[in-house]
Amino acid sequence: MSTTLENIQQQIGENTILLYMKGTPQLPQCGFSAQAVQAVMACGERFAFVNILDNPDIRTELPKYANWPTFPQLWVNGELVGGCDIIVEMYESGELEKLIKEATANAETEQE
Repeated sequence: MSTTLENIQQQIGENTILLYMKGTPQLPQCGFSAQAVQAVMACGERFAFVNILDNPDIRTELPKYANWPTFPQLWVNGELVGGCDIIVEMYESGELEKLIKEATANAETEQE
């Protein structure tokens, strides 16, 4: 089990924008994941994703690690943003795009 937690921590640490979801951005496997991925994609930046249906160990352990019981889960700069309702609400208010653009810009600055 510790390897799963290490894997989760590594994924969150290595990816500025990370969406844990059911399915893939091209083929979401649930309505909530579909809504979340549409909102994140509309922000216009690249992001990583993990299909939890292909990773049952992550599906089991991540809710405990995040203290968040449901999927999808959006992580930006190592911090849990939230699930579908929060992602969509933030997108509609413009907050999500601002957060994602700032995170991407900061990550690019750090790489230079």
